[in-house]
Amino acid sequence: MAAVNLKRLTSLIVHSKLTNKRRHYFTITLSNNVNGSCDFSTLSDDSGAKNDQEFLKWGNGGGFLHKLASVDPTAVIEIGAVVHSNSVLAANVNVGSGTVIGPAVTVGQFTKIGYNVALSNCTIGDSCVIHNGTCIGQDGFGFYVDEHGNMVKKPQELNVKVGNNVEIGANTCIDRGSWRDTVIGDHTKIDNLVHIGHNVVIGKNCMLCGQVGVAGSVTIGDYVTFGGRVAIRDHVCITSKVRFAANSCVIKDIKEPGDYGGFPAVPINVWRRQVAQLRRSAK
Repeated sequence: MAAVNLKRLTSLIVHSKLTNKRRHYFTITLSNNVNGSCDFSTLSDDSGAKNDQEFLKWGNGGGFLHKLASVDPTAVIEIGAVVHSNSVLAANVNVGSGTVIGPAVTVGQFTKIGYNVALSNCTIGDSCVIHNGTCIGQDGFGFYVDEHGNMVKKPQELNVKVGNNVEIGANTCIDRGSWRDTVIGDHTKIDNLVHIGHNVVIGKNCMLCGQVGVAGSVTIGDYVTFGGRVAIRDHVCITSKVRFAANSCVIKDIKEPGDYGGFPAVPINVWRRQVAQLRRSAK
């Protein structure tokens, strides 16, 4: 078949007609011709017709959802958002552009999801707010060294459960569980750029300020507040009604309510005396 100029061929593809309400996409293999021409015999249809037909355009917002997804008619799925199979969106959910809701995710009523959010392996409660760029339900960071000295990934097969009236800031990451579900309690508020590891259980009405890092398998009670950049080591248990000053580091269980600070975190009055003694000794 005669060769055709590449510029003309590109124009032809861009302006191709819709067939069965989908656009055909092609793979172009360039010949070795000096003029950069292309032969029509090298075109192949890569449209994935079967897969395309499983996703339908949602009239309320212009996004796409899988035909096996269950979406309330009042839900808004903005253009560029995708809802995968077996996911459930309750009444008055709003999904922002660029967001991907993975298979079998459940989102409760009146929840608002921002732009470019990724949800997988999770359930989200009612009246939650999830800000832009947040990722929930990805694998946790778990590895072990095998008999050959190589790092091997531990299975991460459980879920994240987010309660009702939870707010999660932009670019926060919450990992799915490995031996128990990761849980965020009702009315808990999480700032931007917070990391919550796998198997973490956070109680009700907690507050995590920006850049807090919670390592895996931590258990946190109710009404616990973490100042900015607080770090919590793995497998620590923190009782209810505790507050941590910014930049504190929790390396052991906290069994008594109260205020704590420092590295390692100690009762706030002890930490203040430590700071004062350090300043006097530096003079």
